[in-house]
Amino acid sequence: MATFSKQFLSGSTNGKPQKVTSTSSGSGASFHVCPAGTTSMDEIWLWATNSDVTSRKLTVCLGGLVVPTDEIEVSIPPESGLVLVIPGLVLNNGLAVRLFADVADVICVSGYVNRITA
Repeated sequence: MATFSKQFLSGSTNGKPQKVTSTSSGSGASFHVCPAGTTSMDEIWLWATNSDVTSRKLTVCLGGLVVPTDEIEVSIPPESGLVLVIPGLVLNNGLAVRLFADVADVICVSGYVNRITA
């Protein structure tokens, strides 16, 4: 039977929101790395906030850096709070979630993973 446990994103500090500082896919910060192997997987939940006065584009690289198959682009409204970005998509095998934005330091991302182990 599978077990579920809620986990912090591996790149966060005690679950705190993380600022998106990168502005290109090659420099996208690793916000979470899934467990190695295929016996566990992470169900990923991410929300974003935008402290700027204009909409900003957030790009999530889910498991790789191939355009467009690994990228999810979301426009985050100005001065908004907790916009759902990733609604429980699943990754495993050591894949990483990387984030970058069209402007640095105005979008923060919060979230968690449900780790599912067979």
